[in-house]
Amino acid sequence: MKILLYFESQKLLEKSGIGRAFTHQKKALESVNVQYTTKNSDMNYDILHINTYGLNSYRMVRQAKKRNKKVIYHAHSTEEDFRNSFIGSNLLAPFYKKHLVRLYNSADQLITPTPYSKKVIENYGIKNPIKVLSNGVSLEKFQQSKTKEQKFREYFSLKPEQKVIISVGLYFERKGILDFVKVAESFPEYTFIWFGHTPLYSVPAKVRQVVRGNHPKNVIFSGYIKGDILEGAYTNADLFFFPSYEETEGIVVLEALASRQNVLLRAIPVYNEWLKDKENCYMGTTNEAFVSLIERIMTGKLPDLRENGYQTAVEKSIPKIGEQLKEIYEEVLER
Repeated sequence: MKILLYFESQKLLEKSGIGRAFTHQKKALESVNVQYTTKNSDMNYDILHINTYGLNSYRMVRQAKKRNKKVIYHAHSTEEDFRNSFIGSNLLAPFYKKHLVRLYNSADQLITPTPYSKKVIENYGIKNPIKVLSNGVSLEKFQQSKTKEQKFREYFSLKPEQKVIISVGLYFERKGILDFVKVAESFPEYTFIWFGHTPLYSVPAKVRQVVRGNHPKNVIFSGYIKGDILEGAYTNADLFFFPSYEETEGIVVLEALASRQNVLLRAIPVYNEWLKDKENCYMGTTNEAFVSLIERIMTGKLPDLRENGYQTAVEKSIPKIGEQLKEIYEEVLER
């Protein structure tokens, strides 16, 4: 069994959640010794496992079908999580949905990260079989490291006693970036750091203005940072605060859980099946609720849920995802 993992526009998308998911797929297949290639020219494969949505992606599907190859589409995206992102995304969203439906209908099997995203896709009228499989998380990458934590604090010139609240995501209104900044106004004593980047010309003016400087002094937009500094931030910060309005899973949430970090999220349907308020994370729905929760989490007035959150991440570790992915491949080939 050999898999062609296809990822169109890799340089453009490598900083996104889809880019992370693609990396996780490769690691997952390596963990269970499933042979794969990422070379489009390699026609010696059994299954095309495709992650992206461009015109070349559709051509790859058509080419695979002509060769009687099986096609698995990884349904990372929906109309719902396309909205409130780039300039004009809400106007384009209905057309994007039609494009997604066309692509998803072309597959022999769909994989999507959560029961929630499966329900969304089924509501599009798609009848193809859909498996739920988390994007997974690399546990070893997010273990506590004094060296990484020191790099993080030195990079941002943080004092030893300085408390830090972080978030990770693109500069999208959907990600809750405006709420993150608004909540930070209530806590001038804490440093709020948003990791991630999107070209500012592509986002609406209200987001662009906030990132460029219309934010409190205690907020830092770090830009795109990966590796030791980000991993040190995950384990060393005092709280991961992610007020996103829509996700198909939220890989950054998995990374925070794997880091044994305190996690505060917006209560949205995508988390219903695997995260529970006051058990493995905390959840709120309004900025007022977030302010109240942050005050109590940061001062130790609420129970510490970090170990519970870590155990949730363990269930979605890369090797476990690899085993399930291998089973899906075998089932599709047998079918």
